[in-house]
Amino acid sequence: MAQSGQVARMVTSRSQRPVEVVGVTTLGDVSQAQLATIGGTGVFVSALRESLLRGEVDLAVHSLKDLPTGQAEGIAIAAIPARDDPRDALVARDGAKLADLPPGARIGTGSPRRAAQLMLLRRDLVCVPIRGNAGTRMAKIAAGEVDAVVLAYAGLERLGCTGAVTQVFEPDEMLPAPGQGALAVECRASDHNVRELLAAVDDPASRAAVTAERCLLEALEAGCSAPVGASAAGTDYLRMQAAVIAPDGDRVLRERGGAAAADAQQLGRDLAARLLAAGAGTLIAVPQARTSNGNDAQ
Repeated sequence: MAQSGQVARMVTSRSQRPVEVVGVTTLGDVSQAQLATIGGTGVFVSALRESLLRGEVDLAVHSLKDLPTGQAEGIAIAAIPARDDPRDALVARDGAKLADLPPGARIGTGSPRRAAQLMLLRRDLVCVPIRGNAGTRMAKIAAGEVDAVVLAYAGLERLGCTGAVTQVFEPDEMLPAPGQGALAVECRASDHNVRELLAAVDDPASRAAVTAERCLLEALEAGCSAPVGASAAGTDYLRMQAAVIAPDGDRVLRERGGAAAADAQQLGRDLAARLLAAGAGTLIAVPQARTSNGNDAQ
């Protein structure tokens, strides 16, 4: 709802057209099961798309990292607004940074990508699978269920909760998910009036960067259970880094590259090809991440 309100204000400020925000509940919102067991990140998307195709809403707002890479029939990504901070953030008890947490500290995250990279940073950590919105997850710290949680900084910023952040991870420490920090605004492909309206909030630089990241993810044939991180940035020229990490953090494959923004798709595919040639397929094929105590980290 915060993200949809943000987009609604953008559209209104540029077009003077009022926009009504309509809430849609998805399976991803109500289920407490881990994403890999209920269909992956697409569980946040399908209900919105169905409402769009039925004509109940004119546009749908998604966290881009939740959007499947395949093209949806009858639907167009009409706008990708300027991207917010794509980095991951730690929220910990007593203002602690990751290095300050005691041995065996319990870190809440439902992301295999985050869990695998936490294992790279500190082998002694125990990753605890959690679900729920940002408030629900942070409440688990106060309840003593975990010592800290890792969340997307952009999401906390949209909710006005950045004051709770105790550490922001740089991409060299923890690569974000492809598309993290960006929003995708979809509409019916045949609705040319709405497409024209949304073109005013599209940011070409953000679109190019996330295109490279999503093309990498698609070429890797990686789903939500694969620990894949990627970060691309630039205006006319993109610089990109990507990694595939073993779920237990025992092995990591990294690649870097650059290309003109117009070649964003090929940049993503090229980095994916190099990762696959180095053996990324064997890491992506691992079905579940494991924490240091053997529990599932998904």
